[in-house]
Amino acid sequence: MFNAAHCVYEKTYPLSMFRRFFSHILAESTLRRLSVIVYPLFSGWLVLAIARVFYGTMLEATGGEWSAPLDDVFIHFDFARSTARGYPFQWSEGNGYSSGNTSLTYPFILAFGYWVGFRDARLMMWAAIVACCCIFALLMLIPRLARGLPFAARFLLPIGVFSVGALSWSLFSGMEVAWFLAVWAIALSYALNHRHGSARQRPGFGWKLGLAGAVLVATRPEAATSIAVLGLTAAIFVARSTSRLRPALATLVRAGAPSIATLVIQALVNRWLTGDFAAAGARVKLAWYHPYMPPQEKWETYLDHLKYSFLRNIDYHFSVDPRIGWIPVVLAVIALLSARTRTSAAILLSSAVSFLCLVAMNGQVRWQNERYTMPAVAWLLIAASLGLGVLLFRRPSRLPWFTSVPRVVIALALVITFGVCQAPRMRDQIHFFAKASKNIRDQHITTGRLLRHHIHPTPQRILVGDAGAIMYASDLPGLDIIGLGGFHGMPFARASTHGLAAIIELIERIPNQDRPDIFAIYPSWWSTLPLWFGKQIAAVPVRDNVICGGDEKVIYAADWTLLNTGELPFSLDDNEIITDWLDVADLINEHEHDYRFPSPDAGYVELRILTEPTQGRDVLDGGRRIPENGTESFRLTSQRLASSMRLIVRTAPAFPGKVEVSMDGHFIGELTLEPSDTWVELSLPLPSPLKPNQTATFTMTARSTSRWVNYHVWLVASP
Repeated sequence: MFNAAHCVYEKTYPLSMFRRFFSHILAESTLRRLSVIVYPLFSGWLVLAIARVFYGTMLEATGGEWSAPLDDVFIHFDFARSTARGYPFQWSEGNGYSSGNTSLTYPFILAFGYWVGFRDARLMMWAAIVACCCIFALLMLIPRLARGLPFAARFLLPIGVFSVGALSWSLFSGMEVAWFLAVWAIALSYALNHRHGSARQRPGFGWKLGLAGAVLVATRPEAATSIAVLGLTAAIFVARSTSRLRPALATLVRAGAPSIATLVIQALVNRWLTGDFAAAGARVKLAWYHPYMPPQEKWETYLDHLKYSFLRNIDYHFSVDPRIGWIPVVLAVIALLSARTRTSAAILLSSAVSFLCLVAMNGQVRWQNERYTMPAVAWLLIAASLGLGVLLFRRPSRLPWFTSVPRVVIALALVITFGVCQAPRMRDQIHFFAKASKNIRDQHITTGRLLRHHIHPTPQRILVGDAGAIMYASDLPGLDIIGLGGFHGMPFARASTHGLAAIIELIERIPNQDRPDIFAIYPSWWSTLPLWFGKQIAAVPVRDNVICGGDEKVIYAADWTLLNTGELPFSLDDNEIITDWLDVADLINEHEHDYRFPSPDAGYVELRILTEPTQGRDVLDGGRRIPENGTESFRLTSQRLASSMRLIVRTAPAFPGKVEVSMDGHFIGELTLEPSDTWVELSLPLPSPLKPNQTATFTMTARSTSRWVNYHVWLVASP
């Protein structure tokens, strides 16, 4: 007997099983369980795949030798090696504390690798391992930002992070960017815990967020804005869940106090050990500390850097077509507008914008492949990934099914367009990574090895302007005249912003046995330094240069015979005794005598070698150019009882004129300037001698002259 129902059942049963099977596979709970396994595997594979491309291309270019695309990477290596050897916070062992490495934590991470055996160039291999682990940690923690999207959307996040070549370049460069983002992701996780944390859990979450924030600002001080955003986020979560202000304020204090304490302690230690609250890197790089720049110019420079920080990434790094570079911004805005991702996008975009606003103060933001801006780029790309998820994954309860097609089409069009226009930039970054690493190996590392193994006798100390790979490869004592390295608390960072004369004045203070006997510098960087104080003995060129500061690193034998020749006045009488002196352009001496020069746009340092007329010998001295009507002030102290006193002022007038001199606000006379090709020492008697230990404030004002240069002032006494 024919049974139609049975026949239909037999035909439809396999189809129904097929449907039930796939409905089970595609169920949210099933995808959730699968993602726990698949997402880490996918993220780990992607990290290793991108790392293999960058490092593989680099090793191919260097013939299998590990290197890095930035000399600054080796500054971290220098600090790490010193740390591993028991000299933490020292750039060169025995030089004393240095505030020049603004990342306090990263050298300790590298030091562990050095300690366990990653020595010499292999320390870059350890840095690569650290980078891969940190990026993987970042990718494991950021999916919490996609909580408003289906689980499949989290797979967009790793792709987004690696979608721009310049960011990948910085992540794998050996700098602290990857470590910084990993610590930020940990802090983010603790901030997000406040969303649903109980009253008992919140204090613990808050202090953990604060601790992570302290590590974050110790990794990069610019992270102050980042931890501020995360702290405010946690406080807002608490305020919403409790409808009370007090718990929110307590959360904000827990989140921010450790970071503030870290920054304050760091500033106090800097002040104690270097005499300056600011880190050496800030002194060198921030226009804020520029001694000659007017405030208006500082503001304009900041705005220029801020504009550059935004547009350089959008117009150049994101795409070969500047218009296409705005696609990540558009996607990030979509994430901000969607209720599903608004909170996460707000965290990311506020972090990115505030970070760039702070980083724009850095005068080096234009260099080194814009690495200083890359954390903000990472946050923008994560937000863009969320925006892409909003387009690809509709919310069934809000939008009808037929809106999926145009949304997916738009999303795919944006992704494909961006990918096509980013691909050439990605290829360029991969090749740039390889070329830059080869450049550093061929010039800086080669120079360091030459100094270590082929210069005889072995140098006692090397003077450098690049504080990284040369010193790491040579493993010899060094002096960084830019100031990042530090040397027994001497203010070389401040001196480098004032000019060469200020640097030479500091070197005069170094005992002869500790002075560098070899220079390894770019001569074009340092004006008369190699001409007056060095004799060339070697040069290390680099071909196809894309990253080094010059095509040739030149090695000089130092000649310091002229140093300290200007300490004493040649016009001193036999019966006179020097009771105090102002050595202009010597920053330490200027500070001791409360010296002030007219600023801004005045007081530029100048270094001269001229003949002193009594013996005909060459004398070296540094001074400051003072414009007409410009006034200097300083304090001098009498050390003894005297019948009379006078000022001796050294100069080398280029123009006629006069200098009015006052003591404690009272005019005491003037100095007459007459043009001379030799050193001139002018004398001015005091109306009455100072008493022992009496201090007087002197002012000197240039009149009727376009400018004059003050080199030295002595207070001398006659018995």
